[in-house]
Amino acid sequence: MNASMLNAEEDAVRQILSNRMAEIQTARGAPDSAKEDKVDSGYGMIKLLQKSASAELTEPNNTQLNGINLVILTAQWQRGGVSQSKQIKFYVYRPR
Repeated sequence: MNASMLNAEEDAVRQILSNRMAEIQTARGAPDSAKEDKVDSGYGMIKLLQKSASAELTEPNNTQLNGINLVILTAQWQRGGVSQSKQIKFYVYRPR
């Protein structure tokens, strides 16, 4: 594969991750604790894995911060028979 094709494939994966992050951030309610989807990137199928759990964050005075989830999105795909992946992590606040 040439460099421009690799860059386009990486850009497609980044866009898929960015779009899913925006969907999660704008949705009502807490994010799904686990979810798996397949997305056609135009360069092949991308497996998109979502995991979410309470962030368990505390203030310096040990006050628990409630309603904050850590979301991990992982894109997995094959390039020339070799497994590839890209991951993003972000927080989502949903008051209880």
